[in-house]
Amino acid sequence: MPSTLSAPGIYIEELRGGPGPIVGVSTSFTAFVDWYARGPVGVATRVDSFEEFTRLFGGLHSQSCASYGVMQYFLNGGATAWIVRIGLADDKSATAKLKDEDDADTLTVSAAAPGGWGNGLRVAVTSGAADAVNLVVGEVAADGTIAVREIHRNLPAAAADLIAAVNDASDLVLLTDIAATPKGPEPVAASATGEPSDPTTYVGLTGGVDAPVLKADGTANDATKLAAALEAGLAPLTRIEPAVFNLLCIPAAATLGDGLDELVDKASKFCEDNFAFLVVDPPPGAATDTGAEMATWAAGTDAPTGSKNAGIYWPRLRMPDPLANGVPRDTGPSGAVAGIFARTDATRGVWKAPAGIEATLRGADLSSVVNDADSARLNPIGVNVLRTFPVVGNVVWGARTLVGADLLASEWKYVPVRRTALYIEQSLRAGLKWVVFEPNDEPLWSQIRLNVGAFLQDLFRKQAFQGATPRDAYFVRCDRNTTTQGDIDRGVVNVLVGFAPLKPAEFVVIQIQQMAGQAAG
Repeated sequence: MPSTLSAPGIYIEELRGGPGPIVGVSTSFTAFVDWYARGPVGVATRVDSFEEFTRLFGGLHSQSCASYGVMQYFLNGGATAWIVRIGLADDKSATAKLKDEDDADTLTVSAAAPGGWGNGLRVAVTSGAADAVNLVVGEVAADGTIAVREIHRNLPAAAADLIAAVNDASDLVLLTDIAATPKGPEPVAASATGEPSDPTTYVGLTGGVDAPVLKADGTANDATKLAAALEAGLAPLTRIEPAVFNLLCIPAAATLGDGLDELVDKASKFCEDNFAFLVVDPPPGAATDTGAEMATWAAGTDAPTGSKNAGIYWPRLRMPDPLANGVPRDTGPSGAVAGIFARTDATRGVWKAPAGIEATLRGADLSSVVNDADSARLNPIGVNVLRTFPVVGNVVWGARTLVGADLLASEWKYVPVRRTALYIEQSLRAGLKWVVFEPNDEPLWSQIRLNVGAFLQDLFRKQAFQGATPRDAYFVRCDRNTTTQGDIDRGVVNVLVGFAPLKPAEFVVIQIQQMAGQAAG
């Protein structure tokens, strides 16, 4: 009520509204877990373009399967990616030592992340205002000149203070103290911009090493170490909340040989726990060159087991490699397929199968010729094929999950059905947080029914469900039947949501009848 009611009249009081509407989450934010040329290790970093990926993670690298996948993802319609760079034991960070006025080593400069990229860094300590110093970090450009990347101005000269200031601000280097004396490094003369007046006074970092990830044939150099690192790379994705990821690509998993199935099974379970969908690459090499060989591999012990939260796509792709003067390079299709997922979601909705003549593949060709016989052999066992058709070009021509084999008769047979369910589940999980700790009785249940019903009604209007009416398309139940007194006593409220999913028309049957005895007209 108003604080005082003194004079007769009309008083306005703003009341607290009900819960806000449930807003749908993203559907196609894609996580890529792999080794990259540079960038933070063991951290999920959001990038919104291939240019940003190149700046932060070094762009294409011949030892990084996913670097090509990220490029294909953005080329085919992807908008947002989460990048996780894994660390390998043989990666080494580049370092250099800075000297004090007595020519004694006082500080070690290390590249902020391991890898050979750090060998291109150059550092200089220059004179600043009064007794302060500047730390300049440069990087050797393609033409051999030093491009300044960071200038940390007017820092305290004492070693401990300099370390604290730089390590808190720099994205490229870390400082550590190696001397017993508190003296900082001896500064060199600075130009008007704070850079060293003499470029030869820069100190170069050395010793950075890239671990050998792949052999010449494209298989893993050490499958055991790589598999362990890729599995460890999943954990950072659990620390991005309240942000989410929806799709997961691990292109290097295809190089693991006998270890592929184990990692894919673990990644599929991870996706099930996090409302995401895994896009699986087939292994490179002769074992999957033809449709018959792929069918044999898929039925063997090296193939991943069935998962409703994963789908595999064949064949692999072949693209001109910018790092090898356009010589064709074999790559997995997961990045391109994830980009097509994103493009389809944006134009048609997550309930539309990311397949068909609209699901065209950009920037790469198929590594194998695929015909109707291959499609007829692979589609019934849940392997999604990529096809080439006249005029249309290369397209995705399958939309089944790893439990999509005809013999399994799973309700999660189709990719769009599973992804629609994940979208609804994740949206409700985020949109119903207001319910927690509210009084657990009919007024709350009524609000939940209205809140969830409004969200599903919006999807119904967008033609996300089967059914001519809302009653045919979905239902929401939250009452004494779903939440018993025992549930209430345990602090539980149960919400039952059902929907009639759209399923893709895989097989179009056209019946043609000849009409006899009709006069030509």
